[in-house]
Amino acid sequence: MWSSIGAPEYSPVRLFRDSVERIGLGATLKRVMVFLGPAFLVSVGYMDPGNWGTDIEGGSRFGYSLLWVILASNLMAILMQMLSAKLGLATGKSLPQLSRERFSKPVAVFLWITAELAAITTDLAEVLGGAVAFNLLFGLPLFWGAVLTGAIVGLILMLEERHMRRVEIIIIGMVAVIGLAYLIEILLSRPEWGQLVVHTVTPQLPLGSTLVAVGIIGATVMPHNLYLHSALIQSRRQGENRQANHRALTLSIVDLGLALNGAWLVNSAILIMSAAVFHGNGLAVTTIQEAHRTLAPLLGPLSAFAFAVALLASGLSSSTTATMAGQVIMEGFLRTRINVWVRRAVTLLPALVVIGLGLGPLKILVLSQVSLSFQLPFAMIPLILFTQDKALMGDFANRRRTTALAWISAGVIISLNVLLLWQALVR
Repeated sequence: MWSSIGAPEYSPVRLFRDSVERIGLGATLKRVMVFLGPAFLVSVGYMDPGNWGTDIEGGSRFGYSLLWVILASNLMAILMQMLSAKLGLATGKSLPQLSRERFSKPVAVFLWITAELAAITTDLAEVLGGAVAFNLLFGLPLFWGAVLTGAIVGLILMLEERHMRRVEIIIIGMVAVIGLAYLIEILLSRPEWGQLVVHTVTPQLPLGSTLVAVGIIGATVMPHNLYLHSALIQSRRQGENRQANHRALTLSIVDLGLALNGAWLVNSAILIMSAAVFHGNGLAVTTIQEAHRTLAPLLGPLSAFAFAVALLASGLSSSTTATMAGQVIMEGFLRTRINVWVRRAVTLLPALVVIGLGLGPLKILVLSQVSLSFQLPFAMIPLILFTQDKALMGDFANRRRTTALAWISAGVIISLNVLLLWQALVR
């Protein structure tokens, strides 16, 4: 397996064992903990408010049947994010930087424009999630909830330049809040545990579930995450020391395994809660607000409160990383960096305009998905092309098996996103 990703000398088990023998267990665990972070920032994009609606609808309409779809989606996400991390470690450059350097100017300009539009539109869903959470918790109107979300995210981002580790810790803390909230939801909802295992490993598509399954897979890999991870991993790069960077790649895979499997558990928990509570009571719930309203009478106020708190943590954390991705995109393609509040305004103002126009949350989420569907190929294809290029990557270049799996995953995800795009435009 490890030879297939371009790091034949190291596996997590061997690296851990050798480190324990050399410096001891305590020091080894401390090094691993210090390394963790980039993948956790990326992981919030996989459990953002845009994913909640699909998971809630899938669980309420089809019970536990689509749990396997979440698992398959997560495996593909881990592969693509691993390629992004490897690109950054091998080259010392982000995906946008390499796209600018290795493509013609017209192509690079086109890629920049589509990436910016995707980042801005994606943030609509993230800001909306925070706004809805403030509305559910405190009765704040959506517009002012969005303003407050933007302000909090801006304050978090002010730490980025000098205290990046603090930003990572804040995001990890929010991920922990989401996980704890859904642990409470699962315990309160009392699912059928035996059915969870069966449906996680047994592929099946109940009648009428195809579009929901496509939505779960199609929204899996988000283009801004591929850009962002290739930049975030630079903080763990050891100059041109290939051996040290191979070890960093192995640790980044551990980081990804913990973070994205955590996201998988959260998404599974959302669907499980929805299946146990809504499907179990014959209720078809398709929106976040409806789910919150229904939880209180069915499971009590603690469940509804935990749901809203998790949504707030999801909206704030995913909006933070979406704005960071926008900075990475601008720096990579334009070689310039703007003030964090200006960047925050660039992504916040469209959200405020859309909310101010009175467009419903569902319309905003559809708009976000259309943008992602359009941009996704322009992030995934260059990423695979770069990471399979031995002249660029050296001994980090993909092996044939990895390249084959990457192209298959890209083909599946892009095809399903095209289907989603078609569905969004014709309905």
